[in-house]
Amino acid sequence: MADKNLGGATGAAGRAPAAGSADAIRNVVLVGHSGAGKTTLVEHLLAATGTVQRPGRVEDGNTVSDFDEVEVRQQRSVNLSLAPLTHNSIKINLLDTPGYADFVGDLRAGLRAADAALFVVSAVDGVDGLTQMLWEECAQVGMPRAVVITKIDHQRADFDEVLTSCQDAFGDGVAPLYLPVVTNGNVNGLIGLLSQKFFNYATGTRTEKEPGAEYEARIEEYRGALIEGIIQESEDESLMDRYLQGDPIDTKVLIDDLEKAVARGSFYPVLCTGAGAGHGIGMIELLELITQGFPAPLEHPMPEITTVDGTPVDGITCDPDGPLVAEVVKTTSDPYVGRISLVRVFSGTLRPDMTVHVSGHGLADRGHEDHDVDERIGTLTCPLGKQQRPIAKGVAGDILAVAKLSRAETGDTLSEVDRPLLMTSWTMPDPLLPVAIRAKSKADEDKLSQALARLVAEDPTLRLENNAETRQLVLWCMGEAHTDVLLDRLAKRHGVEVERVELRVPLRETFGGRCQAMGRNVKQTGGHGQYAICHLEVEPLPSGGGFEFVDRIVGGVVPRQFIPSVEKGVRAQMERGVAAGYPMVDVRVTLYDGKAHSVDSSDMAFQIAGQLALKEAAGKVPTLLLEPVDELSVLVADDYVGSVMSDLSSRRGRVLGTEPVGTGRTLVKAEVPQLEITRYAIDLRSMSHGTGTFQRTFLRYEPLPAHLAGKMATTE
Repeated sequence: MADKNLGGATGAAGRAPAAGSADAIRNVVLVGHSGAGKTTLVEHLLAATGTVQRPGRVEDGNTVSDFDEVEVRQQRSVNLSLAPLTHNSIKINLLDTPGYADFVGDLRAGLRAADAALFVVSAVDGVDGLTQMLWEECAQVGMPRAVVITKIDHQRADFDEVLTSCQDAFGDGVAPLYLPVVTNGNVNGLIGLLSQKFFNYATGTRTEKEPGAEYEARIEEYRGALIEGIIQESEDESLMDRYLQGDPIDTKVLIDDLEKAVARGSFYPVLCTGAGAGHGIGMIELLELITQGFPAPLEHPMPEITTVDGTPVDGITCDPDGPLVAEVVKTTSDPYVGRISLVRVFSGTLRPDMTVHVSGHGLADRGHEDHDVDERIGTLTCPLGKQQRPIAKGVAGDILAVAKLSRAETGDTLSEVDRPLLMTSWTMPDPLLPVAIRAKSKADEDKLSQALARLVAEDPTLRLENNAETRQLVLWCMGEAHTDVLLDRLAKRHGVEVERVELRVPLRETFGGRCQAMGRNVKQTGGHGQYAICHLEVEPLPSGGGFEFVDRIVGGVVPRQFIPSVEKGVRAQMERGVAAGYPMVDVRVTLYDGKAHSVDSSDMAFQIAGQLALKEAAGKVPTLLLEPVDELSVLVADDYVGSVMSDLSSRRGRVLGTEPVGTGRTLVKAEVPQLEITRYAIDLRSMSHGTGTFQRTFLRYEPLPAHLAGKMATTE
């Protein structure tokens, strides 16, 4: 390990890890809301390490974040992107994630690929609900975390206030390692709380000196809290007694305990950064934390691995010489290179042109087929912006890009051909916003299927539905921003123009009472004619009763071979509907009388008679329109429970009850018609400030209110 300077204190020198080994890699995912400054922070870290000449630019002039043309047009990050850099012989793979809830799928992919998380919080805006939820997700899996407060040099920045909000939102173990130094309203440096040194950035380069006496009280206040927090996490139980007795604690001991606590995910240091002069304030301090405090891939638990038939496999570690186990964490398409897969190698070594086995991922319900094929990979590269720099191999612990994996999709496992393995995939959120689309022209329609297949391969949060009942093509998306990005990619990347159309909810029909009706199909055409008469009694069944056909023919008035024909005709007419064109359900049909002809009766004649009888019945009793009702389970913070329940009631919903879930959150259960929740994913996010989630399950069909039934009765 390089010389320690964590917390601004120099410790004992160690041996640097061998280049290319897993111990010389750090995989860090940046998490935070949109506008917190994640991408800007990545750009400054690249500049601080000499990877690029100036923040925001790589050698060919493109920005770090503009690999995707959508990000350039919309001026926001919508993709998981990789930015590799090197500091003190340690390779750092920075995974920049989108800050919008719509793209949480990419964010979770970043969490899967990383070994530690850096939560980015703006000194101006503070912590939002989505960031707090993601902190809880990391806590559940024990991922090491740190907090970096950005924009500390902004005129509206308030370090103390944002630090307090972080401690309130993230809980115990959150403590600063550095304090910003403000002179005449400008941040010109940082004070290391362990070293008690002032690192001055006023000239554009970092210089070290003693802090002035005016900072002593502030340093002592924060330093005492930091040391107490470190000692509480120390494995040496004698340290607390020594500290309480007033004995000095060696700074090197504190640094060692701090590093261990950070690596095991029980202590969460806070740093601050700003644009400042040169390559930015706090970049060196942040790089020291990443290289010395965050764990190497060797220290991170291995995800569960099985054979393709589900048998658990033990004993696989992050070893370059071990069996190959890698995972596709992101799939993108380049108009010139083709499909590019971002891959995390968990075990073994990946080399160009080798043949691997692709095991796929269990998302068939979203249009992602399972894979069990062999593929030859293309070039291995280390991506940065639009640059793809070829590399000789990808070792265990590293993250790289692989070209020409034509079958592999996000979430798939790459392993050896003679030893196929499968990694348990991470949890993907359900897309709950349905958007109906259609091609604008015949030329667009011809290309649409292939373009959508490519989008589905890239994005496991997208679900594609061809609804045979409504005859609509439906994209199930995460939200409005997700929809905009998908349609933008269809148009600009794949050259397919589509337009949104009103989503049709599949309704049903049923009879509103009992009646008798006759179907008479008698035609003479000169040769064989048609002769079939059937008398039916129809009556509604309770909700969920389905369809019953009852045979009460006596005396052979309808020959036995034609009774199934009547049922077949009734079923066919029920599929087409009898009033508004919707399928009919919850009906009992009884065949009790009829007539046949020895020559002119036939299977088809009685099918048509059954259809005519059902249509006649629809003219004798009212037909009711039925709407689908879903059960909703809405998880929100306690502060929004009242608003959510009131909103559900306004949607003709019935709230069934509430129950507390963990601390500060409540699960609200309700039954709500599908017609009222087509855009609920957007509305709930607005009501709960991005923190609410919900699940929906089809429950049953219920009669549509009369004032709405009249509007719906004009459909096909």
